[in-house]
Amino acid sequence: MTDPSASTTAAAQLPGRMLAGVADHHGDRFDMREIPVTPPGAGQALVKVVTSGVCHTDVHAVDGDWPAPTKLPLVPGHEGAGVVVAVGPGVSSTVVSLGDRVGIPWLHSSCGSCEFCLSGRENLCPLQDNTGYSVDGCFAQYVLAPAAHLAKIPDEVSFEQAAPILCAGVTTYSAIKATEARPGQFLTVIGAAGGLGHLAVQFGVALGLRVMALDRGADKLKFCTDTLGAEAAFEAMDPGVVDQVIATTKGGSHGVLCLAPSIGAFKSAVSLCRRGGTIVMVGLPKGDLPLNIFDIVIRGITVRGSIVGTRKDLDEALDFAARGKVKCHTEMHGFGELNQVFDQLRSGKVMGRLVLSVDGM
Repeated sequence: MTDPSASTTAAAQLPGRMLAGVADHHGDRFDMREIPVTPPGAGQALVKVVTSGVCHTDVHAVDGDWPAPTKLPLVPGHEGAGVVVAVGPGVSSTVVSLGDRVGIPWLHSSCGSCEFCLSGRENLCPLQDNTGYSVDGCFAQYVLAPAAHLAKIPDEVSFEQAAPILCAGVTTYSAIKATEARPGQFLTVIGAAGGLGHLAVQFGVALGLRVMALDRGADKLKFCTDTLGAEAAFEAMDPGVVDQVIATTKGGSHGVLCLAPSIGAFKSAVSLCRRGGTIVMVGLPKGDLPLNIFDIVIRGITVRGSIVGTRKDLDEALDFAARGKVKCHTEMHGFGELNQVFDQLRSGKVMGRLVLSVDGM
């Protein structure tokens, strides 16, 4: 849990400046430049970033195309993994200590006093701040964060593996829990080979669910069954895909995860769902969603949204990785390749997750 090499680091020894990827305006390419390093204040910890995952949410943050406004200029990134190098006043060693291996997740902070925080659902806190969105994030050599919201990374999990778990992993794990599907029941994952989907398939298998994977292309389908462990995989664009899944599951899946940002995928989820089943929406396609209300009501289907997860969810997701139940399929890039990585992500041709080596530059 502790990196001895960092055990003597103190705020007085910190560099005054650091390299960061900054978006000055929405739609900009990143300007890789030096910005100040801020020492931690009360309740805060400063983390030296080793790796940082890159997520489609980062693209939306840079483009500014979501209804929720971002800060500007902005340092995006919310999948940072690294080492605590300084702590502020009031941070107990039971929370974090110098040298701890930690993750900086999407949930930067929550109020701690609203009905959602008090009921263990801080991911729904209306006063939350989000890393790399409303506050600066992990496309930087150092990140400042509330110590209580950092995630402890188990020794068995590398920084490369940990980074995607901090968003993609906890998001899909929490969403599967929201389906309430039980071991031995069916889970359909729409968008199964992508950055979110490839983790959802593995979490589903680890939880004892019979996973039906939907995606486009023979290579992705083979990846889902042969590498990820899905029981069956189906071509999402096949006009007969719904009938195929219904036949295989003998009536539809108990849980359906909509991960693909496609209105068509969301509409098909109702047909893929079993009577009394649950559809969980995670992907964020543009536009409104026309659903067959009659079908939903008559068949007793539950439709719910799921946003990332709680600190408890994240600890559980990291534990699955520590026990070897989930492996992130990553493609590593140097920090200086940030603009090229964004171009690659925008192309939509990525299987697995893209991760930046920040300390290796």
